[in-house]
Amino acid sequence: MIVKGTYFQNDPERPLVYGDVEIENVRRQRLRGEEPKNAVLCEPVVVGFCGTDNELMNMGSKGLLGPKFPKGRNRLINGHEGVVWVPSENRFAIVLIRGGDSWDPTRYTEDETYFEYGCDGADGLFCDKQYFHPDMLLRIPDGYVHDGKLDLSFAKKMVFPDPFACMLFQLERMEDLGSAHMFRRVMRQRGCSEAEAREIAKDEIFERTVIFGLGTTGMFIGDLILRSHPNAKVLFVARSEEDSPKVRFALRQTNAEYLQNTFSDEEELGCAIIDQLGGRATTFIGVSGSNAEHRVAFEQKVLGCNGIYNSFSLGPRIEFDTMPFGFENHLIFGSINFRQDHMEKAIELLAKSNYDEIVELIDREEFTKDPIGAYRDKIYSKSAPMKTAVVWNPKYVEEV
Repeated sequence: MIVKGTYFQNDPERPLVYGDVEIENVRRQRLRGEEPKNAVLCEPVVVGFCGTDNELMNMGSKGLLGPKFPKGRNRLINGHEGVVWVPSENRFAIVLIRGGDSWDPTRYTEDETYFEYGCDGADGLFCDKQYFHPDMLLRIPDGYVHDGKLDLSFAKKMVFPDPFACMLFQLERMEDLGSAHMFRRVMRQRGCSEAEAREIAKDEIFERTVIFGLGTTGMFIGDLILRSHPNAKVLFVARSEEDSPKVRFALRQTNAEYLQNTFSDEEELGCAIIDQLGGRATTFIGVSGSNAEHRVAFEQKVLGCNGIYNSFSLGPRIEFDTMPFGFENHLIFGSINFRQDHMEKAIELLAKSNYDEIVELIDREEFTKDPIGAYRDKIYSKSAPMKTAVVWNPKYVEEV
């Protein structure tokens, strides 16, 4: 079937193209042990732009996208965040993007395979029609469809389940690791049982939390930490001015604190962070994409003894001096994953949120006329909004 859509290719001048593209029904497994199923033809309705899209475009300009293409293809239809209409079932759905011949495609092992719609091995949402595994079309809550059309405010929120689910996983992982990392000390300190100590440690690991960077992922994890651990102290560190709309929204949403990085060097920045926290950090989360993250945490000693370093940025290298690292008992981890239950929980939480306020729409015609220019000059420019989305099919959305 030939449809209109955008797709990545290996080309130094045109790594992202809009035009005719062929789609096909590929039988896939959602999980190991399940039978492969034919896909269901859907119509993308609202699609969000993710930083991964920008990175894939850059990879295409360098000729590095080959391993990401669907089998037998020399291109990848992008887009992995959004809502689709399922004509055969007369309903809207959120696409769960990861599946494969694996027990858990977000934690696949060396002898397992996985795919990601719009990212790796499977075509995505930026096209007029697309095929998706029937069991990976997650239901939306009741009350957001009227006369067959999706509420625009709800549609905007539904470009976030993928990154929000990732942050639910991050929260779960930090709680698990913090509990296992600290419970023995807590048992001795408090004279309590192991079960009680694990619960206390799970809470204490967020006592002084630094989130280095303030994009949507940083804001989401700050929000989720404070929902689950209201006594935590969470400090965002970023370069944006404190009275900027982004910072104002983040602080209103999360009730966290903020430190603007206007310092001349990282030593001053580190001292300022420790001062505002009231001590060295128990947890340091890097989401800025900059190499300053590890230097501030380790060289400037912002991360305290027994602290967790969560690397969520793609790109930076992490370096540390093994002597203080070993004696201060730091715990470093990085994992960009989520499970289906995280995705379903994200949909539920986002539906009741006001995160639609930070989503700005780009007109489909403006985007498709010059997709590379739209990426570079609007969607991922320095003046870009926190999140950009496009209503791909206006007939399914109210107020469009």
